[in-house]
Order: sequence, then structure tokens, then C-alpha cells
Amino acid sequence: MELYDLYCKFPRILTDSRQVVAGGIFFALHGETFDGNRYAAAAVGAGAAAAVIDDPAVTDGMSAAEKANYFVVPDTLKALQELAARHRRQLGIPILAITGSNGKTTTKELISRTLKRKYRVAVTQGNFNNHIGVPLTLLAMDRSAEFGVVEMGASHCGEIALLCSIAQPDFGLITNIGKAHLEGFGGIEGVMRGKGELLDYLQTHGGTAFYSSESEYLAQMIGKRKGLQAVPYSTAGMTAAEKGNYLTVRKGATEIRTHLVGDYNIGNVAAAIAVGGHFGVPEQQIVAAIESYEPDNNRSQRKAGARNTLIMDAYNANPSSMRAALANFAKEPSEQPKAVVLGDMGELGKYAEAEHAGIVELLQQLGIGEVYLVGKLFSEAGRGIYPAFADAAALNEYLQEHPIHGRLILVKGSRTMKLESVAERL
Repeated sequence: MELYDLYCKFPRILTDSRQVVAGGIFFALHGETFDGNRYAAAAVGAGAAAAVIDDPAVTDGMSAAEKANYFVVPDTLKALQELAARHRRQLGIPILAITGSNGKTTTKELISRTLKRKYRVAVTQGNFNNHIGVPLTLLAMDRSAEFGVVEMGASHCGEIALLCSIAQPDFGLITNIGKAHLEGFGGIEGVMRGKGELLDYLQTHGGTAFYSSESEYLAQMIGKRKGLQAVPYSTAGMTAAEKGNYLTVRKGATEIRTHLVGDYNIGNVAAAIAVGGHFGVPEQQIVAAIESYEPDNNRSQRKAGARNTLIMDAYNANPSSMRAALANFAKEPSEQPKAVVLGDMGELGKYAEAEHAGIVELLQQLGIGEVYLVGKLFSEAGRGIYPAFADAAALNEYLQEHPIHGRLILVKGSRTMKLESVAERL
């Protein structure tokens, strides 16, 4: 039996032996500190219909009947990716791939909700946007899907090209080009090359790209790829204002009352309008879809803390998103005094020191007086200027002795800083 035939019989893919569902297929993947082959027998014992392994020794000593539950391949990760690529071809539905330095998930959510007003849409769940997550996203799509929306993340050149070879998108959208994953990409030019791999795929395979014509980087990238079908969009004619604590977007007589925080999200709204319009979703349905989205998982969430009002944006951070969030926060009307809690930005490599120093300079320029910095990089950059703490635990200890009350607080930093734990003290 071929692996795809096995998948068609048991179309539930599992990669964690602790979350085995009866009748699923367990893939024994490898990590830096684990070998999934070691858990294959446990997965089968827990009810998995089969385990895909790349270490034949797993079945040593087993009877022929027991071995029938194991599918041996040269490389489990490659097998997973090839299985997903084959399934994608079998699906035969249009797929839109979304990547970019900032706003991928918000844009994915806005667009998928918009398209759901007309189609049965299968979409990336959570942050399943890498070399494992994209295959799992595709393999979770069934025959009922009419449209696929796949988020793609990358921190090095070559990764988007790999994901495109698996997802085989017909359409693509790059939200923006910014200072993210500079350590892996080696600078903004590397970011353009890496994200541009989506455009390369579309150009080669006759696909269509959506792009913001207001981005010089994206316009330049589109212009270099002769013959690429491209659909520009912009925020021209759109105005943004914070009403009732959330972003309201107006375009002509149309008003869209979002649950998003920050006027930097207007570009994400414009993308959803453009994609929805391209695929024939009625305007009133586009508006309703955008208004229905409420961010979660600490992505620009406004919520009440025990003592303060919080804007939680601690899912991730890079210099571009940090600057946008701070600039918006500084101009936001508020009856409450403002404060910010910033955590180190990761994966910046040789740019780390300068970029953190630049954020500290921006804080001073914006005149935000109450600032708490968390992490080694920000502590060094803000030494003698703002209170600084080695980690979230140190700040939590300080807040226990010096509680903050009645503030509007922006909390932003990379996931590794675990700033969500600070929110419990606020």
C-alpha cells in the first residue's frame, strides 16, 4: 500500500504521541532534542492506525502482524511534505498563500473570513506556517473545501520556496517587507529575496500576486518579475480612526468597525477588501466579515487587566512592528496615563544592538514617560534612561512590590520574553 492510499483511509495526521486520536497516522518526526521513532510504538498502542517511521529498528522483534502497523520511509519529514504536496494536487482547489514581515496572521484571518462569505474555505490554524505546519494544514483539508488560505512563515532564504513547492499556490500576497528575522535573512535585501520566492513561484506557474502599491519594496519586487500577473491595492481613499477603543475604517460611505487596535492595520483591511472583491464577495459581506474578526493569542488584543487597561501585543516583535505599535500607541487618545512594557526582539543577529537602541531613541522622541524594559538587549540599550529588568520574572517581582494602577499599557515583545506572564500583574 502506498502512503497516500493509507492516508486516504486514515486522513488524520498526528505528530505528537501524547495527542494520538484513534484511527490517525503518527509521523515520527525529529527535533533538536527528540526522535519521534522512540514514541512510535506508544502511538500505535494508544490507537494510531499506523506509524510512519524512518528507523527500521523500531520494529525489531515484532511479529509480521505487528509490523503491519508501521510504514518505513527514508525520511519522515520529507515523506510528510511529499504526502501533503500530493494531497494538494488531488484537492484541485485554488490556494492563496500569505507571507510577509508583519501582519500575516491578521491578514490571513481577515481574508479567510471574507472568502468564507462565498466559499467553503480551509485555512491555516494558529501558527502552523512552517515546514511542518504547512503540510499539516494541507493534509487537514478535505474534499469539501472550495478554497485554501495558507500562511507561510520564514526566517531564511529558501524556506518560502520549499513551502511553495508543497502548497503550490495559485495566488499569493506579501503583506509587507520589514525588519524581521534579520539574523537569518542577513538584512532587508535578504528579506526581499526570501519573501520574493513566493512571487518567483507564481511567476513560473502562471499565478497571481496581490500587493500593496504603496510599498516601494513590493512595487519594486513586482516590477522586476516581468509577466507576473499582479493585482495592486492601496489604502487610498480610506481613513482610519480609533473609535470606542478599536480601529474604524471609512471608505466613501462605507464604514468598517473592526476589533483591531492600531491604524497600521488599515493595510490588512485593504488587503481583505481587495482579495474579497477579486473573488466576487459582495461589499456588505466583506464588511461583515472584517467586523466579525476578534484577535486572540496576545495579538493586538485590548483587554482589561486587574488594575489597568492592556494592549497585549506580545505574540511576536521585530523592529518594524515595534515602531508601528509605539507610534500608534503614542497618538492614541486616552483618559488614562500611558505606560509601555517592551521585551527584547529576537533573531536580529548583528543588527540587534542598533535596533534596540533605535527603539529606545524612539521612546524618547515620542515622549512616553513610563517605560519598563525587559531583556538583556533592551536593558543595555536603555541603561540609565528607563527601568530595566533581566526577564519577565524580575519585572513581575518588581510589580508585586510596586503595583501599577489606572494606566493604559502597551505590552509588546518577542514570544521568548514570556510577557504574557507580566499581564497577570497588571
